[in-house]
Amino acid sequence: MAKKVAGASLGPFPFADVEADSGLVSDVPEQLPEEHADADLVSALPSAPMAMGLSNLRLYKGFWLPEWSVPAAVALQRRFEPRRDDVIVASFPKSGTTWVNALTFATMARRAYPAADAGHPLLRLNPHQCIPFLEGLLGSRRGEAKLEALPSPRLMNTHMPLAMMPRTAAPPPGGGGCKVVYVCREPKDMVVSRWHFHRRLHPELPFADVFEAVCSGAVAYGPAWDHMLGYWSASTARPDSVLFLRYEDLLRDPAEHVRALARFVGLPFSGAEEDAGVVDDIVKLCSFGHLKNLEANKTGNLNPMLPIPRDALFRKGVAGDWANHMTPEMARRLDEIVADKLHAVGLAFHEGRLD
Repeated sequence: MAKKVAGASLGPFPFADVEADSGLVSDVPEQLPEEHADADLVSALPSAPMAMGLSNLRLYKGFWLPEWSVPAAVALQRRFEPRRDDVIVASFPKSGTTWVNALTFATMARRAYPAADAGHPLLRLNPHQCIPFLEGLLGSRRGEAKLEALPSPRLMNTHMPLAMMPRTAAPPPGGGGCKVVYVCREPKDMVVSRWHFHRRLHPELPFADVFEAVCSGAVAYGPAWDHMLGYWSASTARPDSVLFLRYEDLLRDPAEHVRALARFVGLPFSGAEEDAGVVDDIVKLCSFGHLKNLEANKTGNLNPMLPIPRDALFRKGVAGDWANHMTPEMARRLDEIVADKLHAVGLAFHEGRLD
C-alpha cells in the first residue's frame, strides 16, 4: 500500500506534479491484476470494430468500451474505493471534458493556486495533466497505487458510464458518498466534435462513419443516450451527489455555473472572493480562447495510448456547428433516436438546449 501525502486541505494538486515529485509508488511492483491475467475476460465479450480505427470495442455490461479500458472498468467495480471528499468529472467523449476539468480544478484548487496568479498550473499544464484519468490508471497495480497515494481531496476524470461505478456516487452506507460532476452536450455537436478529433489520426475518416457509429450505439463508451441517462437519473435522485451540467448552458453563463459547481463541491465563494473577482478570474483563466493559445495546449500528445496532439482538444468550442456538417435528414434521424431514448425521463434537446 502506498503512503499518503500529508495535508492537501487547500484542494487538489496537479497530478503531473504529484506523480513526478512524490516518489510515493516507486516501491510498488508492476504486476498484472487478475482481470489482465485472465485473457478470457475480454476475449469472451461481444466485439465490434471502432469506426475511428483506434481500438476494437467490447460490449461490457451494456456499453461499448474500448478494448483496453475493459480491465479498468472491472477494477472500478472490484477495487476502487472512493473517499467521501473525492470529486469525479465524468462525461461522454467530446462533450466538454477538457473545459469542465479546467473549471473544476481551478475552482477546487483556488486557495492553493489563485486563478489570477502568473504561476497557475493551468498556464503550464494541459487540464488533463492536472487531473488523473481513471481509465489510464486503474487496472495496473502501480496506477492504482498512484490513485491511492493522492492526497485528499482527490479530483479525477473518467468517461466511464455510471453503471461501471456502482459504489462511487451512491450515498453511504452503500457507496463512498463522493461527488460526480457530469457534463452533457447536444448529441449532434458531439458527433461533429468527435469526427474532427479522430480525423487528426485518420484524415480520410468519413463523417458518415462516425455518424452511423453513434446512431448504432457502437461507439466508445456508448450508447451515448444510455451514458447520459445514467448520470441524469442519478442527478435527479441524488442532486447532492451528482451535478448534471449542460455544455450549452455553460457557454451562455460560465460564471453562474462556476458558482453552482463551487457550491456543489462544498467550496462556495465567499463574499470577499466575489468582491475580489475570483469567479471572473477562473472563467477567464479557463476560457476556450485563453486555454487554446497556451503553449501547454499547442504542443505534445495527449498520452501514449492516444497519440493525438493536444491542440485537437481546442477546435471551436461552440454550439450549433452540427448545421455545417449534417444534412437535414441526418439531423432529424439522430434527434428522433435521442428523443425516443430519453423522452420518458424528461431529458430532451431543443435547438441546442437541454430541457
